[in-house]
Amino acid sequence: MTTIGLVRHGITDWNVLGRAQGISDIPLNNLGKQQASALANRLVLKGDWDIIVTSDLARAKETGQIIAAKLNLSINVFDKRIREINCGEIEGTTEEERLKKWGSNWRELDLGMEKFDDVSDRGYEFITELANTYSDKRVLVVSHGALIGLTLQRLLPERFQKTQLDNTSITILNIKQGVWNCSLYNCTKHLD
Repeated sequence: MTTIGLVRHGITDWNVLGRAQGISDIPLNNLGKQQASALANRLVLKGDWDIIVTSDLARAKETGQIIAAKLNLSINVFDKRIREINCGEIEGTTEEERLKKWGSNWRELDLGMEKFDDVSDRGYEFITELANTYSDKRVLVVSHGALIGLTLQRLLPERFQKTQLDNTSITILNIKQGVWNCSLYNCTKHLD
């Protein structure tokens, strides 16, 4: 059985401000670093991980590096396929700014945002490849909320019709004989 832990990165200043981050390379803020450290402390107590893979964006890399240092592991891969959804023209804007600039139907406009199906396709392909490459290993993946959520919806559509992932939440997937299972979803008990 292969186990994959999906971690959403720690919080950033743009998260706090409600700005769409997308592929903008925004670093963790101090709270985000504390969240990553709290998750790292939890992961040390909860068993061995063999491999760490992160998105190549700063907020995921920083989260992964904090965890890797605590687990005495190196990050095996920084992969752009598990970047956040490209938000096109809305990157860096708040909901209020979007309403002012494009009106209440801004979601219906073509503002260069990556399609959800394309995001779920790349997430699905990445996770499937990871499961095949690291069969019977425990792999920690540090990525982004929309990418993780859309990937879960693709892998387990009957369970995940909607998703909401908190910063530094961990979700655990297992695959055995080609069947995916989710044993833990959006858990942040390390932040209590």
